[in-house]
Amino acid sequence: MQVISNPNPNPNPNPSSSSSSAKPALRQSRVPMPEQEAHVRARNFLEVPLGYTPEMVQAEASRCLNCKKPACVEGCPVNVNIPAFLTLIKQGEFAAAARKIKETNALPAVCGRVCPQETQCESKCILGKKFEPVAIGRCERFAADYERENNLAELPEKKTKNGKRVAVAGAGPSGLTVAGDLIMLGYSVTIFEAFHKAGGVLMYGIPEFRLPKVIVENEINYLIKLGVNIELNQIIGKTITVDELLNVDNFDAVYIGVGAGLPMFLGIEGEDLSGVYSANEYLTRSNLMKAYNFPNNDTPIVCGKNVSVIGGGNVAMDAARTAMRLGADSVKIVYRRSRAELPARGEEIHHAEEEGIEFLFLTNPVKYIGDDKGRIKTMICDKMELGESDASGRKRPVKIPNSEFELETDCVIVAAGALANPLLTKNTPELELNKWGYIIADETTGRTTKSNVWAGGDIVTGAATVILAMGAGRAAAKDIHECLQKTTKN
Repeated sequence: MQVISNPNPNPNPNPSSSSSSAKPALRQSRVPMPEQEAHVRARNFLEVPLGYTPEMVQAEASRCLNCKKPACVEGCPVNVNIPAFLTLIKQGEFAAAARKIKETNALPAVCGRVCPQETQCESKCILGKKFEPVAIGRCERFAADYERENNLAELPEKKTKNGKRVAVAGAGPSGLTVAGDLIMLGYSVTIFEAFHKAGGVLMYGIPEFRLPKVIVENEINYLIKLGVNIELNQIIGKTITVDELLNVDNFDAVYIGVGAGLPMFLGIEGEDLSGVYSANEYLTRSNLMKAYNFPNNDTPIVCGKNVSVIGGGNVAMDAARTAMRLGADSVKIVYRRSRAELPARGEEIHHAEEEGIEFLFLTNPVKYIGDDKGRIKTMICDKMELGESDASGRKRPVKIPNSEFELETDCVIVAAGALANPLLTKNTPELELNKWGYIIADETTGRTTKSNVWAGGDIVTGAATVILAMGAGRAAAKDIHECLQKTTKN
């Protein structure tokens, strides 16, 4: 496998001069991470970044200034003690660094890969005011991987069981975080997951080349070893309701972290044609059901040779890069705004471009046209221009008159967002919802309008990031603990 290697790794991250007591010069640029070359990785599902070596990670961690008031910690939704774990890495105490991270983050190997560090912890890094910020996410990934690959994980001491039970709806990042925090505080925790595998969006949404599923499974197994119970194929709101969890199964509290999994389409003619997918279905088929490994895994999927992906977020990038790996000759991102408004992470956009994904900006689909067999063959689009800013702060796309054109395509993947699945909420009448169908919950505690019920993650905020969902889970776990220690269930 060809890789882009680090051109100037620092083999001695903590040099001590034999002729002078002067401090070593500050490394202004971060240590590059090796990764598969674009033309190779565009046709396989192996992970793109290959990770740091011990020498590389120590060199990068040594760039940390150990600020007296570390703003990076404030920028982390789960408040990882970043300077402390970077110091342990500098000292070569890699497993200890992983354990330090796990004090507040139950999923470090996941977060090191998929968190938008550039807008969170790394955006607060003081070093970044003049130079490149410390690559906190890459260092976190290394520590977690080192612990796993060398079988050095240790189970921390838990508080004595307190006799109270908490049910968690959904085994995604938010639910897993609540479970991990509460199990340490002495609660019995059971997660109810609708799918046949735990992990939520980590399993069905994020592709293998960005987040290998063995990583997710390992993080979940760690929680199981801590004592978290996970019941699969259990749809809260159908196989069992929230009220039944509280009043029949006698759980003391319920946390709802079911995500926002209802696909959103454009509502245009031709959406029922074969070959038109929601990104939710397309990625679930490929990731959770492993259609990419067909025929070893018997999951059908229309691969397409000329694929169009509608949207500009991380999900759109994931879908487009998956389509390329499934054998497409051409993959186009069709986005109704300009490049400046793309909501996806810069790294994901960069990787997509390197892999040959084309971008059609200021373009809006208005109709799909099929062949005589009911399969999509072309898409009618309008050219757009940017007008006044909308509620999101981005300039609103406006149709250019008489700009309609036809785009050939044999597979369309709609990545225009997701909505709240009403299955749980419509069967829990005391839960107050907003106009979009998301659960109304206190921003700092996760408390809902229903007694003994908390909620967090995408089912409250709408589609957001993994780490923000985890942050909501941590806040809710803290409040659940405080409430259950003061009161008994009604």
